[in-house]
Amino acid sequence: MSATTQSTVTAERESELLASVPTGLLINGEWRPAASGKTFDVEDPSTGKVLLSIADAGAEDGMAALDAAAAAQDSWAKVSPRERGEILRRAFELVTERAEDFALLMTLEMGKPLAEARGEVTYGAEFLRWFSEEAVRAFGRYSVSPEGKTRLLVQKKPVGPSLLITPWNFPLAMATRKVAPAVAAGCTMVLKSANLTPLTSQLFAAVMQEAGLPAGVLNLIPTSTAGATTGPLVKDARLRKLSFTGSTEVGRRLLSDASENVLRTSMELGGNAPFVVFEDADVDAAVAGAMIAKLRNMGEACTAANRFIVHESVADEFAEKFAAKMADMTTARGTEPESKVGPLIDAKSRDKVHELVSDALASGATAVVGGAPVDGPGYFYQPTILKGVTEGTRILSEEIFGPVAPIITFSSEDEAVRLANNTEYGLVAYVFTRDLNRGIRMGERLETGMLGLNAGVVSNAAAPFGGVKQSGLGREGGLEGIEEYLYTQYIGIADPYAG
Repeated sequence: MSATTQSTVTAERESELLASVPTGLLINGEWRPAASGKTFDVEDPSTGKVLLSIADAGAEDGMAALDAAAAAQDSWAKVSPRERGEILRRAFELVTERAEDFALLMTLEMGKPLAEARGEVTYGAEFLRWFSEEAVRAFGRYSVSPEGKTRLLVQKKPVGPSLLITPWNFPLAMATRKVAPAVAAGCTMVLKSANLTPLTSQLFAAVMQEAGLPAGVLNLIPTSTAGATTGPLVKDARLRKLSFTGSTEVGRRLLSDASENVLRTSMELGGNAPFVVFEDADVDAAVAGAMIAKLRNMGEACTAANRFIVHESVADEFAEKFAAKMADMTTARGTEPESKVGPLIDAKSRDKVHELVSDALASGATAVVGGAPVDGPGYFYQPTILKGVTEGTRILSEEIFGPVAPIITFSSEDEAVRLANNTEYGLVAYVFTRDLNRGIRMGERLETGMLGLNAGVVSNAAAPFGGVKQSGLGREGGLEGIEEYLYTQYIGIADPYAG
């Protein structure tokens, strides 16, 4: 099916797609059941109904996956950069050809509206194309030492077997953002997908096989017991790299575990993104940016704007226009044509969002729009804007991960900077101002790995994605992305003119 074909979603279409998804573990090129025979259910968050049951990997399966990755590493590292790039290019083309399948599958298991899911397919596929081109550009260098007595040869080599742990909120893009640079660099992989949304990774792994990836290079172990399954791998000396996207709490534990074997680590952790609107901002443009920064993925994104820090002179206008847009956002199953906001991922997540809203309301905030769960099946929450939020309220310090926008006001640039930096996180920030000098100052003053200047979205395969402080370390995407899977080796060569 072409990327431009948008088929009508029927129950038959859903069933046909689900029937095409592999339900086993992928180990050494073969789909197989878990050693224990166990499976776990994957639910549709818009209904709570089971979509599929898939193999539930345990510690034995995890070790078998690492065995396969370790056995394939030497031969895979010898494959030419061009061939690795061609595999990624074929994978890009296959994912693009099956864009509607991937989009619908993500909508079914994660809940996002189909329009958003299609956007993720485009974004996720771009990592395959980007790193197909970067595979042949992992350059070293040759130079003469300053004293002229030695020749310096510096080369880049694959780190080795890598454990890739992806989150549930972007089932395709988070897989491609890790798998593509690993493939380009010549690393073998064990991919542990999120148990809430593993189906997209199942289909993606099958596509990578179809694209020509050799057996053992990519091994997939969906599991309901992540710690028990991947813990032994982190302690195994054959594993040389750990890439994790998820909560800061889990990231801290993994960093501690990874220290035992001094693993190379990439951590993309929690966020608490400030969205700063200055008095000279184009308010309509700021509202448009806010809608993207807040409601993309129902707010279930580490890059989602979490705190709206608005100058007191434009706060009322911003809140009024923002509320009008939010009120028009229809909550419905992502397959419905009118759907603009899908469900949250599960009941626990919805309860957490409502707990934060209730705490803010009890602390004196008011709901301009929304403020409650949606009645009926599924885990829907009303798009919500809160005014009068005060410092110290939980909703300003905790990651919301839902369609809720708390607004707090400021009166000076220094105060805006203080409020924005008042968090342990530093993944992304958004600033709206017409003053270029102020925009540059904010870029220099804000403690953040990324900044959207008059833009509500920053993610791009060609840009280095990552944060500072407790939002993580390392970068994904951009020129920097492949470096996370390479190490530098220096060879000193004797003076060719001596003797």
